[in-house]
Amino acid sequence: PSMRKLNTKEAASYLGEKHGLGVAARTLDNYAWGGRGPSFYKAATGRRLYDPADLDAWAFEALGAPRRSTSDAA
Repeated sequence: PSMRKLNTKEAASYLGEKHGLGVAARTLDNYAWGGRGPSFYKAATGRRLYDPADLDAWAFEALGAPRRSTSDAA
């Protein structure tokens, strides 16, 4: 079973703590508006809620494949 859903502030903290991605809650707001951020659920209250599994998937995509050298192709 998946963890509970996280609000925007919690999602930003989660991304920083688990993946080292320094993403502010405000940045997640902007990403959601522009369609560039992780998938989210829109609660009846209008708040966005994030599933940790979706945050993980987005983080792995944002980080890209591991590299052995700075000259490796992007």
